[in-house]
Amino acid sequence: MKRINLFLLASLLAWVACSPEKPYQFQVSDLEPLIDSLSSDYFEGRMPFSEGEKKTIDFLVHEFESYGLEPGNGDSYIQDVPLVSVFTEAAPSMEIKSSKESLTLEGLKDYVFWTQRTDSAIAFQDAELVFAGFGIVAPEYGWDDYKNIDVKGKIVVVLVNDPGFGTEDASFFKGNTMTYYGRWTYKYEEAIRQGALGCLIVHNTIPAGYGFNVIQNSWNASKLYLDDRGKEGYKLAIEGWVTLPTANKLFEMAGLNERELLAKARKADFEAIPLGLTASSSMTVKATYNASKNVVAKITGTERPEEYVIYSAHWDHFGIGKPDETGDSIYNGALDNASGTAALLALAKAFHESKAPKRTVVFLAVTAEEQGLLGSAFYAQNPIYPVDKTVANINIDGVNPYGKMRDVSVIGKGQSEMEDLLEVELEKQGRYAAPDPNPVAGYYFRSDHFNFAKVGVPALYFQNGVDHEEKGKEYGMEMEDNYTMEYYHKPSDEYDPGRWNLEGAVDDVQLLYNVGQNISNSIQWPNWKEGSEFKAIRDGYMKK
Repeated sequence: MKRINLFLLASLLAWVACSPEKPYQFQVSDLEPLIDSLSSDYFEGRMPFSEGEKKTIDFLVHEFESYGLEPGNGDSYIQDVPLVSVFTEAAPSMEIKSSKESLTLEGLKDYVFWTQRTDSAIAFQDAELVFAGFGIVAPEYGWDDYKNIDVKGKIVVVLVNDPGFGTEDASFFKGNTMTYYGRWTYKYEEAIRQGALGCLIVHNTIPAGYGFNVIQNSWNASKLYLDDRGKEGYKLAIEGWVTLPTANKLFEMAGLNERELLAKARKADFEAIPLGLTASSSMTVKATYNASKNVVAKITGTERPEEYVIYSAHWDHFGIGKPDETGDSIYNGALDNASGTAALLALAKAFHESKAPKRTVVFLAVTAEEQGLLGSAFYAQNPIYPVDKTVANINIDGVNPYGKMRDVSVIGKGQSEMEDLLEVELEKQGRYAAPDPNPVAGYYFRSDHFNFAKVGVPALYFQNGVDHEEKGKEYGMEMEDNYTMEYYHKPSDEYDPGRWNLEGAVDDVQLLYNVGQNISNSIQWPNWKEGSEFKAIRDGYMKK
């Protein structure tokens, strides 16, 4: 605690000493015109590889130029992001065999799978199935679900989430708060490291945080990935999910009890279990290559220009798609994330109109977040500014449209010292930081700040709170639930001045500005807190 207090004290003293006499004060007018424009039908839902993307990129570059910001990538505002669209069409069934019997599983109903490989056809014949618990290798927890087994050429079957879920023990994989080890993307990454042929995750609605119907959207569909031609790494032949009832049928065929397996999988001495089953199926693949764009601008620091604070927001949404019941087919993405992009632009303008920061401040509008955080992943893998000189990331994925709130919801609360700086600024506003109201959903791993965290950069991401200043928490939660049901990823997510109240958004953007000013004028480096799964990464390169 002493080190954190010293960090805060030094940072705040630097901020007081170097801040302008009258800090920039945000108004609704800083945000509303930008949100209204970016979410209009003119931008056609801002889908990568569309005319809507071209219009969006032109708009963002024009805004940065008009504010007087410098190009962020040499003499360009653009960072190309090479992508590949992989369309898979799976066989309608998968055959499971044991030494005594066989079982035919039905695609879409019992399982969903796809591949990142770009071969024109993928087939697996009599591939061995291995139950690998939660599919986790976590040295800091003394955990290795792959010890004493070679899964090369085999398909691993793993459980969703991590062993802490349902234990109520916050010291055991953070209890009900999902760690990255519980995220489905990690399961595939670890299976790749182990050289497995494939990985099937057992779906369970509560620990997954969503129903199997969400998984079914990936059946015979296109997925975007980073184009890694020329530096290809190993990829699984199949990535996918099976329903819990289907998994139980497999365990029963193997002569195993699902409850007993789950109990064993929650213990550190668990060892993977060959199921004595084989699987056979296939799919055809069509790969299409193209490039999307990140937009990046900067304000060069006056004293430490080689140290960087990066604000980020994703500009993309879903473009033109299936019409809703009103016939509207444009997925405008007003809240998600025209509002966050508007906030990024407003922050850039405010920084430019304020006293120049001592550290360089970068404004990064990334592509393809909705396709799997791809724009920020590309940036993290191909950074314009060195990762070991990047002090912090502040990410914006939506603003508060419901009016003034007493709180903000800190996603991944307890991860980094960035939160301590946020709490200082919240206190000035007479507000407070609340934890993520749905920690099991793993939202910390579902927005662009996560790709900065993966390379060790402390990242701050908060969402609007639920404690409404006038109407209380019940109203705030009702508004959140209503957005999820009526507007999230639907054509109805449009800017409506009669429904939106941006006064609370102004407060939150002021927080983002004040925290960024603090860090950009400090000599201190915020760090990860003890227990964060990203601390060792940062500590490693800070020692070099």
